[in-house]
This record gives sequence, C-alpha cells and structure tokens, in this order.
Amino acid sequence: QVQLVESGGGLVQPGGSLRLSCAASRSIFSFSTMGWYRQTPGKQREPVATITNGGSTNYADSVKGRFTISRDNAKNTVYLQMNSLKPEDTAVYYCNAMIRQIGGRMDYWGQGTQITVSS
Repeated sequence: QVQLVESGGGLVQPGGSLRLSCAASRSIFSFSTMGWYRQTPGKQREPVATITNGGSTNYADSVKGRFTISRDNAKNTVYLQMNSLKPEDTAVYYCNAMIRQIGGRMDYWGQGTQITVSS
C-alpha cells in the first residue's frame, strides 16, 4: 500500500509565499515522475508542475516564473515552492506519483491540501 503525505497548506496574502511538501514510500518514489495538481470547485484537476526522476520539470503557463518544483531522492520527498501568490492560485493541491506501465500509467495521490490566497 502506497501513501503520499502532504503538508504545508494554509492561508496566505496575495504576493506571499508558501511551500508544500509530499513524502512518498521509497519503492514508488524511485520509479515515479512526481507532480503537483490543483482543483477548484466545478473544474477539472489540472497539472501545476511535474518533475521526472532525471530532474526534468514542466510547469503550467499560469505558474511559470513563480512556482518551483524540486525533489529530494534521499528523503523520498517532492516540494513545491510557491512565490508571488495570487488569488487565482486558490485551490486544493494534490501530490501525485506516476509510474509508467505497459499501455498506460498508474497514479497515486495525496490527500489534498487547501491553499487560500486572500487579503
């Protein structure tokens, strides 16, 4: 059984910063592309940032230049540093671990953490 544990959510003012952390089991983390997704009511869950085992990153256009994803393989942990936060960033953020398989992919998800950007 795989468990992804998220931490770091909360309330922050516009322009502020926050860092999310997600710890995964070693067996899954070692073979996974890790990522952060977010979802607001009535909208589909969307990718925010991903990072491969080799360190290659990808960001949604809306967060480029403001968010940074990183991973610490020794700690089996992925991070999302969020700077210059905007009200539009308000959402539930989910940690994701993706393992490539024949014919598709397998995804594991964290519990989700609420990020609220408001004055």
